[in-house]
Order: sequence, then C-alpha cells, then structure tokens
Amino acid sequence: MTARPVKPINYLAYGANDILGAGSMAVISGWILYFYTTFCGLSATQAAAIFAIARLLDAIVSPMVGHLSDNFYRTALGRRFGRRRFFLLIAIPLVPTFALMWVGGQSFWYYLATYVLFETIYAVVLIPYETLAAEMTKDYKIKAKLAGIRILFAQSSAIAAGFLPAAIISWVGGKDSADTFFIMGVIFAVAFAIVLAFTWAFTFERSVAEVEQMKAGEPALSLGDSFKTLYANLFSTLKIRAFRLHLGMYLGGYISQDVFNAVFTYFIVFAMGSSVAVASSMLGSMYIVQLFAVALFIQLCLRFHPAPSYRVAVCFYILGVVGFLLLDAVKPENLALWLFVPVALSGMGRGGLNYIPWNTYNYMADVDEVVTGKRREGIFAGVMTFIRKATQAAAVMGVGLILEAGGFLPKAPVQSDAAINTILLVMGIGTIAVLCGGFLVSLRFKLDGPRHAILMEEIARFKEGKMETTPDRKAILEDLTGWRYETLWGRGR
Repeated sequence: MTARPVKPINYLAYGANDILGAGSMAVISGWILYFYTTFCGLSATQAAAIFAIARLLDAIVSPMVGHLSDNFYRTALGRRFGRRRFFLLIAIPLVPTFALMWVGGQSFWYYLATYVLFETIYAVVLIPYETLAAEMTKDYKIKAKLAGIRILFAQSSAIAAGFLPAAIISWVGGKDSADTFFIMGVIFAVAFAIVLAFTWAFTFERSVAEVEQMKAGEPALSLGDSFKTLYANLFSTLKIRAFRLHLGMYLGGYISQDVFNAVFTYFIVFAMGSSVAVASSMLGSMYIVQLFAVALFIQLCLRFHPAPSYRVAVCFYILGVVGFLLLDAVKPENLALWLFVPVALSGMGRGGLNYIPWNTYNYMADVDEVVTGKRREGIFAGVMTFIRKATQAAAVMGVGLILEAGGFLPKAPVQSDAAINTILLVMGIGTIAVLCGGFLVSLRFKLDGPRHAILMEEIARFKEGKMETTPDRKAILEDLTGWRYETLWGRGR
C-alpha cells in the first residue's frame, strides 16, 4: 500500500494534543500538591492516598485501553471511526472535567473522585494518541519531527501552566486563593477540548484493510481471553532490551522533573521567602527556555543521536538544580535576577529530557516487531501511559510524605527550619539522584538513525521469508532486542 504523506496540518494536529497530554501533567505535577495542602485542608498523607488509589485503578484502565485500541478495528465503530481515533472522539466532551479538580474547600472523597475521573479520561485519550506517529509513518526522520512538534506544543502548554497562576493572581487583585487554581483549571479544560477536536479531525491511521493484512491469522479474542492475555502482553514489552533502556532514560528525565516541580513552589515560598506569583513566574520562564531547548535537541538528536544528547541535557539540568541551592545558601542581592541563571540552565536540560525519550519511543514498536512479527503500538502506549502516570503520582506522593515527615504543616504561613531543610534535600538530592540514574542507563542505549534503518531493512527481509543476514546485522538486532537472532520474528515463542 502507498504510504499517505504527512502534511503540515497533520504535524500540527498530532503535536497539538500534547497541550492535553503534557499540559495537564505540568499543571498537576507543579501545583496539585500545593493546592491540596494549602487550600483544601488535606494532609500530605491524604493527598498521597488519592494518588495511590488512582494508580491502583489505572493499573486496570490503562492496559485495557491499549488492548482495546489494538483490536477495536474488528468492531463496526472501529471500522467507521478508526481503532485509535474513535477514543479521541468520545473523549472530546469529557476532558473539561479537568476543571472539577480545582474547586477549593471540598472533602477528601470529592478530590479522590475528580482526580480518578480525569485520570481515566486521560488514559482513554493518551494511549491511542501515542500510537498515531507509528500509524502515520514508518520513516525515522518523520517520526523524529512528529516527536519534536509534539514536545514543542507540550512546552507551550507548560509555559501557560507556569505563568497562569501569577497572571490570575494579578487579575483578581493580588490575592492568592483557591479561585486562582479553579480559573486556571477552567482555562485548561476548554483548551483541552478544542485541541482534542483538532487532533481528531486532522490526524489519520492505518486503514482497516492494512491492519487486517498485518494481523492475518491472529484469532479474535473474547473478552475473557483478552483479560487473560492482557498483562502477559504488557510484561512481554519489558523483554525488549531497547524498551527497558528507553524506560530508564524516560523515567530519569521525567521523575526528576516531577520531584522538582512538586517541591519547587515550596522552595520559593518557604525557603526563599517569596510568593506563589514568583514561583509561577520562575516556572513559566523555565518552560520558555525549555521550548527553545527542544528545537536545539531535535537537531542534536538528528546529528549526534539520542543517547549522547540525553547526557548533555542531564548535565544542564544538574547545573541548574545546584544553582538554585547555591542561591539559597548565599542569598545575594538582586535575588530575582540571579534566579534566572539556574532557571535557564534547568530549562535547557529539561527541554532535552522532555523531547529525547518521546523521540526514541516512536521506534520501540519497530524493535518489538522484529522480535514478535507483530505491530503492538497500543500495548506499548498502554505501558508508557501507565508508567508515566504511576511514576508521576509516586513522585508527588513521595514528596508529600517526606515533607510531612520533615515537619511540614498544611496551611501554615511559615515553616520550621527542619521543614525547610527537608524541602532543600528533596529538591537537591532527590532530583539529582534520579538524573544520574538516567545518565547511567543512556550509556547502554544504542538505537540511532543508521541502526534504525538497518532494523527496518531486516523487518522487510523477514517479511519476504529471508532469514539469513550478515554477522554485523545480527549483532545490531541482538543488541537492540536483547534476544538471540535465531529466536527473532516470533521464532522464540
């Protein structure tokens, strides 16, 4: 079948949806713990319970959505609307429920219900969405550009997540209150619905005929059989060496940001003695730098490949975190001006760490195909979305519990020295330790443009029934997959 060209409108529509994907995560990781403990009267333990319960439910929902989207083409709705894009369509009227999370003064059960509701809708959107790059193209460079435009939109939404609280505080007369976050929630909720409709209208996926050809000979599973094979399929993704290494880099980059974001407002307000408006401005400025950094790291990845570029990004981010801690220790004059130095360094690193894992993710289904002989984008998307949400919740939950153990008091305008020292330790040691873990994993990650080209050539050869190749190519496939060459293409089952 002739490949459908990816046009500029398709790039824009694909990228725009990460205003929902990354924008919601930026708002949640940056503000929800502060919102819960400052304006809702929840203890850090109660907030942690919300995140933990949501993750237990998500362990069922996210994999199920991935499995359903892989097989939805067998249904009448899937044939008409697409096995991936159908889920985007039904979520358009539901994503505005994001605003309900940000109503102040409610009970623990209200916040649990609204958090779980949005997380479920998020999974219904993001898991099918994350397969669309692989659905629209097989080309390495086009996938890299799709990942790049996605992260550019993500950083734009993160800028809004950073600056909006300060802008709203100024708009309502300088008062920092729960209304600030509710207004922000409404603005983002409306934006989410608009961009999701745009993405649904101007992206595309494989035709039903092509999917049927790819899955020829695979039996249609009953609902009971689907549940039996669901988690077996999920755990099988972890048998792919490139995917395991990819996850290590992904988690190193993203958990470090989750920890930093969760504690940064506390750092500015209590350790530096400033305000939420200043914290908002600093985060917004950092996200602006990240936007420019993504453009830089797109070129670095194409020129020097992902793993070396990832290590450069880690070094920038570590320098930024150290810079914040030094400013707290020295407290120089013109502190607000000096803060922009670590903001710029952190933003450079974070931009690269946001882009690179989503660039490499687009090739994981290709590595899996050479092992299994199948296309399982939905399964991988389910794993990625579940792990992303689980680790983010764990990071925010962990920060909350550590702060409470260190003496942090909800709603208190001033915190003890012990609580402030805990804030500094979490932001410094917590962030840098996770970054170092990702750095070490990247030393073993070898997937780049030339190797991906060889991978795709070998897949094409396997499809023609040709099972012999050169020793060099065998070594590359074995390094990427973690499997002996003789077991590839489904021969290891």
